[in-house]
Amino acid sequence: MNRVLVVDDEPGMRAALEAHFLRREWRVDTAGSAEEALEKFRRALHPLVVTDIRMPGADGFSVMREARMLAPHTAVILLTAFASVPDAVTAMKGGACDYLVKPVSFERLEQAAERTLAQASAQAKAQADAAEGLVGRGPAWLRALERARQAAASDADVLIEAESGTGKELVARLIHRLSPRRERAFVAINCAAFPESLLESELFGYSRGAFTGATMAKPGRFELANRGTLLLDEIGEMPLGLQPKLLRVLQEREFDRLGDTRSVRVDLRVISTTNRALSAMVREGQFRADLYYRLNVIALGLPPLRERREDVRELAEHFANLYAAKGKTVALSAEFLARLESHTWPGNVRELANCVRRAVALATGSEIGTEGLEELGNPHLCRLSAEMASAASKAAKMHPIADDSLRDSLNNNNNNNDDQLRPGVSLENMERKLLEMTLEATGGNRSRTAEMLGVSLRTVRNKIRSYGLPAWTSYGRD
Repeated sequence: MNRVLVVDDEPGMRAALEAHFLRREWRVDTAGSAEEALEKFRRALHPLVVTDIRMPGADGFSVMREARMLAPHTAVILLTAFASVPDAVTAMKGGACDYLVKPVSFERLEQAAERTLAQASAQAKAQADAAEGLVGRGPAWLRALERARQAAASDADVLIEAESGTGKELVARLIHRLSPRRERAFVAINCAAFPESLLESELFGYSRGAFTGATMAKPGRFELANRGTLLLDEIGEMPLGLQPKLLRVLQEREFDRLGDTRSVRVDLRVISTTNRALSAMVREGQFRADLYYRLNVIALGLPPLRERREDVRELAEHFANLYAAKGKTVALSAEFLARLESHTWPGNVRELANCVRRAVALATGSEIGTEGLEELGNPHLCRLSAEMASAASKAAKMHPIADDSLRDSLNNNNNNNDDQLRPGVSLENMERKLLEMTLEATGGNRSRTAEMLGVSLRTVRNKIRSYGLPAWTSYGRD
């Protein structure tokens, strides 16, 4: 139910306004002076204040200033029988949402009240999202956030499918923050960060003596997230052998610790994220269909940055302020912003954040120029997938063989070999060539290859299989 505080020193006007809002099923509090109004406001914050300007003692401007100081998102509508330009200017500068002249049209007042509450609510959400790093006002991004808010109201499990660097974990945390479980733990685990044996113990925990070295019991992530939210990050990397055990937890909300015969019951919500298309993995036999359907109760997608270019400027300003030295403000030059807005951002928001951070670090004055943007001009690197976008430069710096091979490939515009990284070649061929060169540089060592490319070992193994590189699997060295 909407709530309003009506402030007017005239009893008749105060009663008429109260009756109007009560007919609309609002919850109404009234005050005959600014002092009484502020006393009531301090006891219970009101999302909307409708106040007369001219009253004995403190005026309506004082009510507005104090209310918005206590609660910055409070919507204020000012009423006056003596309209003047100076008062209107003061009202707008003070943050009033509307300025109405008596005698008030109740129809117009109702429209103004609904509009100002919606604006204040949107502003509050935007500022809360910004505090969480969820910056942007583009329609695609706002639709995704609105769906996340809808998902938060239920207790259903959520699957977020989006490219790397788009903010999947931030949105997962938003869902938790807005959910009834907000006061409980938010526990995250990256499924790609552990080999299968360790991932099982991290998820389910183990009892004392479960294996050599288990000198004490350890709770798993499911147990730690009891009554809260568990984030299964990069669920697409979950080994097939563990998927039936995960399915049981999702269906029964119980599991067995390693080395223990007693089942542990949990009450939690599961949010899963992935940068891979799980439906395609199901068709290829790489992911269980029953687990996919169980995870995918509420599906949520996030737009890549190339589909929300209108947000690049706001994101850049957010990161510039975030990474600036304490107490220092920085300005982004028009040339800098133009370069950012023209880039395709294969690494999405994460790539933009790193780019701005580098520019802030290299800036010599209060305005950021184009320092650190040299790599944005390479169109070939922009064609790489988000996961492999920065891998070429990393590999080039870490091994001389990769350095020569990558430089020759990136600069070769006339070679007819389709395996070279040149304009017009498919994304798959570019990734395949990059993987081959890095494997060659490491002598087929897959762990070293994963380190150089900045991806998980499991990703390297999957890429080797998907691109059919049997020569390197024969090394078998991780």
